[in-house]
Amino acid sequence: MKIRLTKEFRFEMSHALDEYQGLCRNLHGHSYKLFVTVIGEYVKNPQNNSSGMVLDFKKVKELIENSVINDFDHSIVLYKNSAFANVIKETDTKMIMFDCQPTCENLIMEFHDRITKVLPEGIKLAKIKLHETETSFAEWLMEDNE
Repeated sequence: MKIRLTKEFRFEMSHALDEYQGLCRNLHGHSYKLFVTVIGEYVKNPQNNSSGMVLDFKKVKELIENSVINDFDHSIVLYKNSAFANVIKETDTKMIMFDCQPTCENLIMEFHDRITKVLPEGIKLAKIKLHETETSFAEWLMEDNE
């Protein structure tokens, strides 16, 4: 029997959409909410201290913080050819350069790639939900991509 576990994370990040024809072309920030859902096999074994635990929530937290949150929290994420990049490079600012626009959708795909590399054997990524604002979010679901 499979069970899904979800852990919520919050972080602050700035970005700009280079040459976008709207307000998001300006450097701006968001208070992001990231929901990561993993799926694994439920095993009930009274002889095992971890019985009934697909994956310890502490371990989920550690994996996501180390693969995503620590890098992106309080950073500026920009397209590699952004005009802002040259200016920001001159400062002591935490900056991440993308090969594409740092949209919510592209961020989810970056997080997907990072998270799938660090999951333990038998645990799969089932869903990522990234809120850019309180009312706007993007989602990636495993079942949509099988």
